[in-house]
Amino acid sequence: MLHGEYGVTDNYFWKDKRVLITGHTGFKGSWLSIWLSSIGAEVFGVALDPQSTPSLFHEAKISDNVTSFIGDIRNLEFLSKVISKVQPEIIFHLAAQPLVRYSYEQPEETFSTNIMGTVNIFEAVRKSGNVQAIVNVTSDKCYENNEWIWPYKENDKLGGFDPYSSSKACSEIISNAYYNSYFKESGTAIASARAGNVIGGGDWAEDRLIPDILRSFENKKKVIIRYPLAIRPWQHVLEPLAGYLILAEQLFKFKNQFSGPWNFGPYDHDAKNVEWIVSYMVKRWESECGWVKDNELNPHEATYLKLDISKAINFLDWKPLWNIEESLEKVIEWHLDWINGQSAKDICLRQIKDYTKQKHYQI
Repeated sequence: MLHGEYGVTDNYFWKDKRVLITGHTGFKGSWLSIWLSSIGAEVFGVALDPQSTPSLFHEAKISDNVTSFIGDIRNLEFLSKVISKVQPEIIFHLAAQPLVRYSYEQPEETFSTNIMGTVNIFEAVRKSGNVQAIVNVTSDKCYENNEWIWPYKENDKLGGFDPYSSSKACSEIISNAYYNSYFKESGTAIASARAGNVIGGGDWAEDRLIPDILRSFENKKKVIIRYPLAIRPWQHVLEPLAGYLILAEQLFKFKNQFSGPWNFGPYDHDAKNVEWIVSYMVKRWESECGWVKDNELNPHEATYLKLDISKAINFLDWKPLWNIEESLEKVIEWHLDWINGQSAKDICLRQIKDYTKQKHYQI
């Protein structure tokens, strides 16, 4: 069962599947943990402690339904012991240093986590022999950005101006090398997933647009924007997670047929610039503070970045379900419900239910 009119993934497939998520204490990892647990998977996680306060991991009490191993993926011995103990059938590798600006400040940490952490995952899997499918989550920023206005395809050249982007390009190359050298003939299928800029409730990370906007609203301060004209493939967090789940199913069932890189992003018309996003949020929140451009000297960031998602649409039957306005509405809904005392996990489960019952948009 692929992405149907009212559904996203085959819930029966996931029942009792042993799934390991690296980075399960992060924003995307927490949402994925909630989703997988809700459809019957036996979920395990390996990660550092949450990096923000508050965090979705703690607010949604992820540890109630997930067996957690707290540690560093750069430690191969630790990681090998976890995988040997868990014996996962499917791995979602999300653990990473995920921020561009932080990568300028801490390049060694960025490279060691995003490159050697990936190597360690594959090494531990190579020695365990039980894993059937791995989805290595990299980034839309793994492409060599030429500042062109058309979307990047999976076969476009990899690159990266900054340490973060280049580390994710390296992770892609590592995936391909391990697949061809060790896993292609062994029955372990590997795919990489390149998602756009994800947004959603429960994200309190520093130096991300939506959390920065919400913090400014709450503190009644102007939102400070670095690059108002920068265009990004914004998408609700459930969009790429649905893609990861569908991709993992197909890897598990059909192996090499679905190995390789996959883009998950919004339709082209939903790739908006930062000024459009913050203006929408200001109007929707009815904030009187507005926004102002940051005139400080900031490190380089790409201006144009869009993804071609035709491969996932045609071969995975995956499609974006929420446009940018609906995605932002879901973020605001989540945040206001949480402020008003609703359970973070219950809000997530309700929005997952809303998403999986949504019909396809007519293009």
